[in-house]
Amino acid sequence: MRSLPTRRIAAVALTAAASVVLLAGPASAHVTVQPGNAQQGGYTAVDFRVPNENDTASTVKLEVNLPLDHPLASVRTLPMPGWTATVEKSKLDKPIKVHGNDVNEAVSKITWTADAGTKIAPGQFQEFRVSLGPLPADTDKLVFKALQSYDNGDVVRWIDEAQDGQPEPAKPAPVLALTKATSADGHGVSASASASPAADGHGHGDAKEQAADSSAKASDSTARVLGVVGIVVGVIGAAVGVLGLRRRNAS
Repeated sequence: MRSLPTRRIAAVALTAAASVVLLAGPASAHVTVQPGNAQQGGYTAVDFRVPNENDTASTVKLEVNLPLDHPLASVRTLPMPGWTATVEKSKLDKPIKVHGNDVNEAVSKITWTADAGTKIAPGQFQEFRVSLGPLPADTDKLVFKALQSYDNGDVVRWIDEAQDGQPEPAKPAPVLALTKATSADGHGVSASASASPAADGHGHGDAKEQAADSSAKASDSTARVLGVVGIVVGVIGAAVGVLGLRRRNAS
């Protein structure tokens, strides 16, 4: 029969393992941009990943606000069966130069609304793909404030910006990190930018870019899962070691 201390140690180990799993879930359940980084000055395709965090309601609308302090001249949505995308534009206070041309307005918001019979049910997620560019070269990130609406009337506002040295906010806004572009020709233009047409209505990206996006998302998901599993195994292993030591001492 197990002694009382032994039972307590086992209970603590199981509780710790369960806590790790539970804490890992919410941390990765925010509305995010995937992949989370791109090169300055180029074009890219990103997914706004929307998990359903409600156990009793379904997500039926997503609103994503694009930053007008760093406007994007070309924004296009990928058609998605069951969802209707609406793009809103706003006039810029100061025109921006894109490929030598003045651009006086930019997309300020994209709204995806579920058609009848379509939803993101509890335990599910959806990805909304957008082509963006050219990405600004004078900032290291783009913040996309988002609103997630449920069919019970709840609205979750993913609009809080993380501050240096502070814990992550409860409802962080999706962020696309921007890195310095490098290329063999020394002009500082990313490979995705040179491979993509300028804002001419023919779209951006190619098969290689899409494959890279898919690989990055798969690697990110795998790393999260392996990290959580490793922590859980470590906690359980430590507990088993303590139990074995106690049994040897008791003998």
